[in-house]
Amino acid sequence: MALLVEKSLGLDPFAECVYVFRNQRRNRVKILGWDRNGFWLLFKRLEADKFIWPDEAAVPTLTVEQLHWLLEGINVAAVRRHPQRVYEHVG
Repeated sequence: MALLVEKSLGLDPFAECVYVFRNQRRNRVKILGWDRNGFWLLFKRLEADKFIWPDEAAVPTLTVEQLHWLLEGINVAAVRRHPQRVYEHVG
């Protein structure tokens, strides 16, 4: 998996992030991460459902919160936050 991250994606497998992969049927996910002295691999398989995968880019970047949503079956692309407001101090 680390070789796939480095050679195919051109990314650093030792970076402070995780890499999420899915199979073609979208019912399995593998998460690869580096933890100071070794890799860890998390594997999740759904029995009857499919993961809703973001279609924005070939290699989408997700926040930790969005990754949790993806693993819970929430469509990340459909979630819309309130716009961030910037207020000026009065007085």
